[in-house]
Amino acid sequence: MQFDPHQHRCTLIIDNQLPTGLALNAASVIGISFGKLIDHIVGPDLQSEDGFNYPGVIYAPLPVLLAEGGYLRELQKASNADPEIFAMPFSALAQSCKTYEEYGERIASAHSDHIELVAIGLIGPKKKITGLTGNLKLFR
Repeated sequence: MQFDPHQHRCTLIIDNQLPTGLALNAASVIGISFGKLIDHIVGPDLQSEDGFNYPGVIYAPLPVLLAEGGYLRELQKASNADPEIFAMPFSALAQSCKTYEEYGERIASAHSDHIELVAIGLIGPKKKITGLTGNLKLFR
């Protein structure tokens, strides 16, 4: 996907029952994945007047919202049905693993209907993302 801040909106939605530390972990993991997977979401490095380098950051706001856990699954299904929406789901299973190898083994033996989501990142047309998330509260 090619991100265009004039056409697209991105957001993170976190399970409102997740403790703060795990919520921050989920948001950071999704953010890193966005940076890797979405073209043109991160701007170029910038320099201050005195020459200090500031690495590029995301081109658009990235609100972090809260939702009931079950709504995360609904968001995943809605995004899977719409080719214009990119979804980055993040599971309790991933948070429970100590290594990426363990995560790979455990997820390969689990059916997606039984994988509990604790967060999801969405990127897509502004109107569609707002339609899915516009009624959610901001994480504070």
